[in-house]
Amino acid sequence: MLKELVSKNRTYRRFYEEIIIPEKDLLSLIELARLSASPRNRQSLKFFFSNKEDTNKKIFETLSWARALPNWKQPKKGERPSAYIIVLGDNSILPKVEKSYHEVASGIAAQSIMLGATEKGFGGCIIAAIKRQQLKNYLQLSEYIDILLVLAMGKPKENVIISEMPKNGNYNYWRDEKQNHYVPKRNLEDIVLKKNYLE
Repeated sequence: MLKELVSKNRTYRRFYEEIIIPEKDLLSLIELARLSASPRNRQSLKFFFSNKEDTNKKIFETLSWARALPNWKQPKKGERPSAYIIVLGDNSILPKVEKSYHEVASGIAAQSIMLGATEKGFGGCIIAAIKRQQLKNYLQLSEYIDILLVLAMGKPKENVIISEMPKNGNYNYWRDEKQNHYVPKRNLEDIVLKKNYLE
């Protein structure tokens, strides 16, 4: 059921690094992105993927993790992602005035990929805090290619729990002493404007 899949599709930051996502699975996830909606059907996204240790290490060095957790900087060795899908914007397809379409398209694609990963028993973290020039140089990308998002992926090694938003409105995620990861969510009635609001 879709609601269950969406609920399970959390942001994971610790993984069983030794469990590698096979190339065929990564390609099947990119296929989901290919089939997803694209603003004005421009289809301006490209993708790079890796499940190789040396390449993963280079990608990992360009990422920032979980700023809301002051006592935790990044996954330790053995808990790092075993695969990455990097979402790229091809500016040779889009005029400059339409570059904002990349942002919309990349969000749609990332969600499709992560839902597919969840269905396969994997999980991940959508990362936008990237040392883009460093990563672009390493991947030897053309000048007209932008790095939009990095999807860090693997077999999750942590328990993520959806919790109620506290009364003080603090939306920051947090971990307890057992390293359970809590993500506060606003209630449905807090985000829906009633039909008669404008009547």
